[in-house]
Amino acid sequence: MVELSDKFLSNRKLETLVENQTSYTLNNAALHVFETHQQAERVLLKFDQPVLASMIEGKKIMHLRNYESFSFLPGESLVLPSNETMCIDFPEAMRKNPTRCLALAISEDKIDKVLQLMNETMPKHNGKEWNLMDYNFHFVNDAGIYQILKRLLFLFTENHPSKDFFVDNMLRELIIRILQTNERKIYSSSTLQLNANSRLATVIRYIREHLHEPLNIDDLSDKACLSPSHFHRVFKNELGISPIEFINNERIKLAVGLLQNPKRSIKDVYMQCGFESRSYFNRVFKAHQHISPGDYQAKTTNTII
Repeated sequence: MVELSDKFLSNRKLETLVENQTSYTLNNAALHVFETHQQAERVLLKFDQPVLASMIEGKKIMHLRNYESFSFLPGESLVLPSNETMCIDFPEAMRKNPTRCLALAISEDKIDKVLQLMNETMPKHNGKEWNLMDYNFHFVNDAGIYQILKRLLFLFTENHPSKDFFVDNMLRELIIRILQTNERKIYSSSTLQLNANSRLATVIRYIREHLHEPLNIDDLSDKACLSPSHFHRVFKNELGISPIEFINNERIKLAVGLLQNPKRSIKDVYMQCGFESRSYFNRVFKAHQHISPGDYQAKTTNTII
């Protein structure tokens, strides 16, 4: 979870209790930090550029066009196209428990240049071009995106003569990682019809259906009819992570759901998710969720109760 520094909190002006806004503007992007200190409903917000919103603290209920309402929590991000209206509820916000969120608006020119670079240097294996999604994309930050957001928050608030240059470099990496994260969601979503002739889609479907079993690169590359090295290269180029990282991501997503049942033991969860040992499960889970499985289960079930 990205955190605001004490320096930021002491220097910013709190002028309103609902969506108080602190903004920093550079050549290709603007960073806004929004804070809400009292309960509120149906607050509207819109940006004229594509925006990445990422929760820092507290809880929002998001109402978006063509989507069911959902909780927006720390460690999660949301990408919206330009001129997309957000309708937001703040059910738990108060002085001692504020809701804080950053919104990073990125110029379309910057995004277009990154897309051109991706299509020239890392084309998709299926011949389709990389494009910014024209729909709302809600996801949990992985370690890479978390570190970039943390760095961007520092850079925007730093008084450095070269920070435009620093931020531009970070924006390029952020855009690439978000698009690769979106690609993983497209491939792994059970609600989408995947092309039966796609080698990668076939392998990803197999992974999702066999998470509880041992999975290795040689077997997966055979199913894709590729050599192990070529399979690894194609997979990482398109999805942004290695096959093993993808498998662990899928296993952790499954574990997160299973741990919300207080009657399940940690051993039962990690075995059902295909992890061979408690220690490895603990290490991978904490790297993804920044909390141990036991603490996550206790926190989640206490919240539900």
